[in-house]
Amino acid sequence: MPEKGSGEPEVLGFPVDGAFPNNGSLPVLIYRKAVQRDGAADALEQLFAANGWTNNWRNGLYDFDHFHSNAHEVLGIAKGHVTAVLGGPNGSSISLSEGDVVMLPAGTAHRKEEGSTDLQIVGAYWDGREPDLRRGEESEELQVRDNLGALPPPERDPVNGRTL
Repeated sequence: MPEKGSGEPEVLGFPVDGAFPNNGSLPVLIYRKAVQRDGAADALEQLFAANGWTNNWRNGLYDFDHFHSNAHEVLGIAKGHVTAVLGGPNGSSISLSEGDVVMLPAGTAHRKEEGSTDLQIVGAYWDGREPDLRRGEESEELQVRDNLGALPPPERDPVNGRTL
């Protein structure tokens, strides 16, 4: 049985930052110590899948501002720690460590500012969607707007499975 997160998430919102739309209707959710055991990567994958977040991967985090316009993303820190900038170039630095989870609504810019050499992140997408990769380029603006407008919100949060 997948672990359940303990406690309520931190809730953050970010305004449009230049070419980075962020998401005005859905907040970023940060769960501290959502999993607390050896085998965190497997536990995160199981937890996400149990709540409808699939198409998972294991890797790090890009060190350039980017977002996904057609998919809501969840990131779980399986090993190490990272300082991520959320919200675009003028966003906020957020420290995340092993067991922490962050839900990024479509349009939310994110990048790695610094991270440990052993950093391993487990990522997944609501409803198993295949994400695009957007860098806030002017040529993307119309497609991004259309994608964000057509994308329904996730039905459940990735940690507790509650309706969003």
